[in-house]
Amino acid sequence: MGKITAFGVRTDELPYFQNYAKGTKIVVNCIKEALDQHTVEAAAGSMAVSVPGSNAVPQEVIEKLGQSGIKYLSVRSAGYNLIDRTALKNCGIRLANVSYSVNSVADFTVMLMLMSLRKVKQIINRNDVQDYTLNGLQGRELKNLTVGIIGTGKIGAAVARDLTGFKCKIIAYDVYHNENLQDILSYVSLEELLANSDVITIHVPLFENNYHMINAEAIDKMKDGVCLINCSRGELIDTDALIAGIESGKIGAAGLDVLEGERKIFQTDHRLDILNNHSLSILRAFPNVLVTPHASFYTDQAVKDMVDHSLEALISFMENGTCVWEIV
Repeated sequence: MGKITAFGVRTDELPYFQNYAKGTKIVVNCIKEALDQHTVEAAAGSMAVSVPGSNAVPQEVIEKLGQSGIKYLSVRSAGYNLIDRTALKNCGIRLANVSYSVNSVADFTVMLMLMSLRKVKQIINRNDVQDYTLNGLQGRELKNLTVGIIGTGKIGAAVARDLTGFKCKIIAYDVYHNENLQDILSYVSLEELLANSDVITIHVPLFENNYHMINAEAIDKMKDGVCLINCSRGELIDTDALIAGIESGKIGAAGLDVLEGERKIFQTDHRLDILNNHSLSILRAFPNVLVTPHASFYTDQAVKDMVDHSLEALISFMENGTCVWEIV
């Protein structure tokens, strides 16, 4: 059939690659290192490559892929904003992303909501120094609140369905209305959502036109003490405006699984390093802010889905010339 080279393969992904390849004619070459200008030669002899969503693929690397005869590239994530799509088109390389278990991110989102509303970070920090007092730890109940969901695609819809069990009011904003959600939420304008939500959670892909969609102006329109959750893309929020909103008390709590400038920090061991991301240091110091290392996707089911669907996409390209996950 052909050869596929997978870059940035983690140890937890490797068994899924191996199991999928069994009983097929496919040959999968798994590389631990990310795809870059130093490792690109490992793809020689392959027809297609697979990369993780955190792997930036710039023009110079894509040109070398094209020179090596690569025809297809699959990203093991839903997001593909780190791939130079213009360079792909110029080199005749077709692109696909993947779908994966929406419950992974949806469950994590609700967890961050609950932890933020119930001040779990403060509780744990106190317990670590044997302070078991309750003063200042009073939380809020979801059933008394309005949750605003920005983006009701697959993940946003799953979050909405999860929230129905908490009996809270759910409002949403999306360019496209999901008719299957009309019985559990109400669609409103973005301005109405910002003004009326006690909790706001973001579930949209990152494009040029929504970069920093949550900026100082948007934050100023929010309710005082709003809880802000982001498990989508860090660049959707202006971090400086976020910090200012937290310091002023406009934002009462935040749960952030993504952050601007995270790519060389998250999912890497930096215990012996000095980090130069000042925003991360400030956010981690706030008692009402939870920061997690882009881990919301990370479940057994989601990892299996990402590997399987990445290989399925590439095989479909190679065998049929088409793919249901193709990005055009």
